[in-house]
Amino acid sequence: MLKLCYPFKAVAPSINIFVTYSESVAPDSNGAPTLPEISLEVSPPPESVEEGKEPVETDGKKPEPTGSEPLQAEVAQEQKPVHNGSNQPEPSGVGVNEQAETSKPAVKKEGPCSPPPPEDGNSVKKLSIDLPNDSAPEATKGRKDSVWSLGEGQNPEDVDKPIDNPPLSTLLIESPQSGTVTVGGDITFVAKVEAKDLLRKPTVKWFKGKWMDLASKTGKHLQLKETFDRQTKIHTFEMHIIKAKDNYAGNYRCEVTYKDKFDSCSFDLEVKEVESSQAIDIRSAFKRSSEGQEDAGELDFSGLLKHREHKQQDDTPEVDVWEILKNARPDQYEKIAFTYGITDLRGLLKRMKKIPKEEKKSAAFAKRLDPAYQVDKGGKIRLVVDLADPTVELKWYKNGQEIRPSPNQRKYIFEHKGTQRIMVINNCSSNDDAAYSVVAGEEKCTTELFVKELPIKIVKGIEPVKTTVNERIELECEVSEEGAQVKWMKNGVEVPTGVRSRYRVKCEGTKHYLVIDDASKEDTGLYSVMASGGTSEAQVQVDLKPLKVFQDLQDMTVLLGQPLKLHCEIFPGNVPGRWYRNGQLIQPSDRLNIIHRAKVHRLEIEACTLHDAGDYTFVPEGYSQSLSAKVHIIDPPRVHLESLNFPDNTVTVVAGNKLRLEIPISGEPAPRVVWMKGERVILDSGHRVHAETYSDQTSLTIEVTEREDTGNYKIVLQNEAGEATASVKIKVVDIPDPPEAPLVPVVGGDWCSMTWEPPKYDGSSPILGYFIERKKKQSSRWMRLNFDLIKETSFEPKKMIEGVPYEVRIFAVNAIGVSKPSEPSKAFTPLAVTSEPTMLVVDDVTDTTVTVKWRPPETIGAAGLDGYLVEYCIEGTNDWVLSNKEMTEKTKYTITGLSPGCKILVRVKAINKAGASAPRTLQHSILVKEVVEPPKIRVPRHLKTTYTRKVGETVNLVVPFQGKPRPKVTWVKDGNPIEPSHVSIRNTDCDSIIFIRKAERSHSGKYEMTVQVENHVDTAIMDIQIVDLPGPPQSVTIEDVWGENVALVWTPPKDNGNAPITGYTIQKADKKTMEWFTCIEHYHRNCITVTELVVGNEYFFRVFSENMCGLSELPTQTKKSALIVKEGLQMKIPEYSDRDFKEAPKFTQPLINTFAVAGYNATLNCSVRANPRPKVIWMKNKMTIFEDPRYRMFSNQGVCTLEIRKPSPYDGGMYTCKAINDLGEAQVECKLEVKGGYTFYELMQRGVPLHLIDKYMNESKIVEQDK
Repeated sequence: MLKLCYPFKAVAPSINIFVTYSESVAPDSNGAPTLPEISLEVSPPPESVEEGKEPVETDGKKPEPTGSEPLQAEVAQEQKPVHNGSNQPEPSGVGVNEQAETSKPAVKKEGPCSPPPPEDGNSVKKLSIDLPNDSAPEATKGRKDSVWSLGEGQNPEDVDKPIDNPPLSTLLIESPQSGTVTVGGDITFVAKVEAKDLLRKPTVKWFKGKWMDLASKTGKHLQLKETFDRQTKIHTFEMHIIKAKDNYAGNYRCEVTYKDKFDSCSFDLEVKEVESSQAIDIRSAFKRSSEGQEDAGELDFSGLLKHREHKQQDDTPEVDVWEILKNARPDQYEKIAFTYGITDLRGLLKRMKKIPKEEKKSAAFAKRLDPAYQVDKGGKIRLVVDLADPTVELKWYKNGQEIRPSPNQRKYIFEHKGTQRIMVINNCSSNDDAAYSVVAGEEKCTTELFVKELPIKIVKGIEPVKTTVNERIELECEVSEEGAQVKWMKNGVEVPTGVRSRYRVKCEGTKHYLVIDDASKEDTGLYSVMASGGTSEAQVQVDLKPLKVFQDLQDMTVLLGQPLKLHCEIFPGNVPGRWYRNGQLIQPSDRLNIIHRAKVHRLEIEACTLHDAGDYTFVPEGYSQSLSAKVHIIDPPRVHLESLNFPDNTVTVVAGNKLRLEIPISGEPAPRVVWMKGERVILDSGHRVHAETYSDQTSLTIEVTEREDTGNYKIVLQNEAGEATASVKIKVVDIPDPPEAPLVPVVGGDWCSMTWEPPKYDGSSPILGYFIERKKKQSSRWMRLNFDLIKETSFEPKKMIEGVPYEVRIFAVNAIGVSKPSEPSKAFTPLAVTSEPTMLVVDDVTDTTVTVKWRPPETIGAAGLDGYLVEYCIEGTNDWVLSNKEMTEKTKYTITGLSPGCKILVRVKAINKAGASAPRTLQHSILVKEVVEPPKIRVPRHLKTTYTRKVGETVNLVVPFQGKPRPKVTWVKDGNPIEPSHVSIRNTDCDSIIFIRKAERSHSGKYEMTVQVENHVDTAIMDIQIVDLPGPPQSVTIEDVWGENVALVWTPPKDNGNAPITGYTIQKADKKTMEWFTCIEHYHRNCITVTELVVGNEYFFRVFSENMCGLSELPTQTKKSALIVKEGLQMKIPEYSDRDFKEAPKFTQPLINTFAVAGYNATLNCSVRANPRPKVIWMKNKMTIFEDPRYRMFSNQGVCTLEIRKPSPYDGGMYTCKAINDLGEAQVECKLEVKGGYTFYELMQRGVPLHLIDKYMNESKIVEQDK
């Protein structure tokens, strides 16, 4: 046997793992080698045994197992098939068998590696690993109730946690199964949900551990897939893990949610490494076992169990991380974890806190007290300690209280034997069951003493009892010891003995009693008394006493609403009972009282109702005998009309509807009902009107109501208790009758006035209003004119079309509905008079006449316009005189026969078929007297400039003038009278016309017109210009010929045709053909160079002159020809002098005074021309602006711009732009004023210097004063 020892320095329970395998065993049928058998042994740390966890001997009884007992566990590993879609095997299962030894536990302490025993065919390898002791809490250390256990797949600290049973699956029909995959392999987990009862797709989430949602981790290593089979209606959810890594191992969870349903399933994934030898690293045991699970941070020793081959140890020395962390300061923990690759520092520190510190060797005690002692009650116990220094002062304590020796008390005896110190406790009792400690110097040693009591035996048992109800029962027993505790039981249940209990318990010495003062039938049962040393039982039988009836229940007849009392007397009197009505249990209430006094049982009802009638039964409790009686309730008939909630008991119904009037009635027995209208009885068998009667109501039904059904209806009720009558009024309402045809007395242009009478029958309901409709006479489509009811019986329809005949009709409306329409009115046609004439003015006044003129009315309408009537009256009177007996169609009229010197008022009316319009009256009176008006010539606009016409055209000029009396008009041309044979002149009262049938150039000149009225004269001059074609140029000469070019020069024509020359047309012709071609038209200069001539040809040239009339009739031709020489061409190159473009700065666009708004950017622009390029300088108030972030300066193509960012009033002032170059300088200025300034406080907040603020405030005052 080979024993491999890996000692850990931490104090912990030991786990012994035995790996047994046979080297000569052949592989199984599948070709795979047989897996080794593993046995696991777990034992507690040695300190738990040293604290006195030895069992205490009892009187032949088996001792209870202590916390130091070892547990043997057998671990078997086998390979199982995987059903999760992968071919990888599942993780092996582990079986644990726990055994509790009754003998003294043997504690095994591991030392150095022991030599292996001789090997045989089946060799066993043993691996011993020390774990930190973090499974047992501090409170259980040293206690006899501490138990070591090992759960299957459960951490030691989770042993005491309650195990929750997983709920049954409600959604998943196939859950994902645990699986195993090698590093770099693929695996798929499948979950299926049936969708037959689901309206939509369920929500599925995949988690690793408790909280890590894998939906956000999808990528090349993790893929989630969802499919749905429509035939089987099954949702399939798959999780694919691709190229698995070591850290993918752990616990996974699949959650399915649909509305209020929830289902989940957990499964594990094991990732195996590729078979290769790897060294066991102790630091890997302190890494997190899984991310986000409950055991996150726990020590994961599975990594140590996976390696089957031991790799040769590295030469580098082992590093004990525990010792480093123990000796390090807390601020160095993170640095140590980073250095040695510890990822779960928090979990490591948590376990380090739980590791008990190694106890140092005691300097005062050579031998300490055992952890616990046990003694029988009444016996004695010796507590012995061995001191290392006998001179040390020693003190004993019980539950923290010092035990002092007393000469008169022999309870505690203290002895000294060499270095031993002994405390003897005599006659131990339950009070001595406590924690004891001994203090030697500064050291302390503790133990616990358990006092075992002797069993209490029952000397005399209880006897059976048989009695009747209400008798006293007393059960007695005797025990072997006084003051012993016993327990009384009834039918296996402990008897309550509280203050309010029916049972009393008393003790007299060794005798114990159970007393029941007032026995009842429920007290029957098997009673027992239990002591620690035995039990005694006895049967108690309680029977009822015989029942005697002194007074039986009597049948009763009670009037409704009267009190009801049922009375009976029985013996025994203290027997309760129950009351029943028609087999139903009666419970007491505010209205019903149940009274039991001695032998008397009484049922009282204050005011009985019909429901109280029936068979009453009284049943004594516990007896089969019962008492019965019948109660009959009678009630006079009544009609309950108040429940109808109809005012004055009047029921209103719409004609044509069905009426079913249900009236509640009451009476016991059920009354006979008769319905009557007048003297006519309404039978149950009626066809349209019939009555029906039930037990609690009567009804009157009218299938189709009519107006004749209105009236009073009488109801008669009779039964043996009396008679009752009532009456109900039924009112049948209907829509009203249609009104009569409406009348239309007044018709306007687009409106009319109509009236009508109310309908003769209003349908038994007040008329609420009327609806009006109209239509065109030729149409059949009626249009409603009002949507709100009209209360009156008159209306004015509007918005009608003139000249179209209309008809109107009326509907009456009440609460029931709308009546039928009335007969339509007589047809009427809306016609409107025209509006009044416009622009009435006085045109002329003489001594006996007044002429007025006006404009037609703005609105004429469909009736048209027939003419006008002119009326006048003398000022001061209201007698209007019609001037024209017949209508005039003209808009001008002269009133004749007036007296000179009188004043009159004039008005005009427009007349059509609808009548006369409103008159248009002159605002002021007219004096009948001719008035001298100075002449005034109104020259038309086109005659204020030169009037130009071509020769042969017609000239017709009209020049208006004014003046009274008729002015005298004269014309002169260039100061000479005009000959009538050349120019025709015609004068009227208001204008003068000058006419020339065929203009000639001689008609050109300045024409002066004179208008004279008495001594008043007005003149006007008009310039008339008659133009003709120009003459040809005077001469055309060839100035020069070179290459393919000819230079021509000519002089303007002598005759320009009385108009400026607008251009010339140049033509050329080859001497051979003499065909003329135009070289250029509308040419303005007197010289030209004709290019692109053909070399070797000889050309002639001619020129036409042109003015506004066109080209001259004849051209002027060159006398000589120009020969284009073929070779030896030479060109005279003119000499040019270079122009000096240098220029001093000059501003072509100055700065402009600008107003800016505070807070908004402002710009100043100007343009400068200079060569070379000038330097531009901007100044504010003669101070150069230099590197100020509030200003931005631009210069592009001579345009200079200054941008002021968000100016404030402080930025106002005189701005200067200066341009400087080598030839000189120039500058322009402008004033910038910023509106919407800041206060002194705001300027201080902005950090403006005080002298600038003072300057700004002074400038602001000056500006305000200037304004």
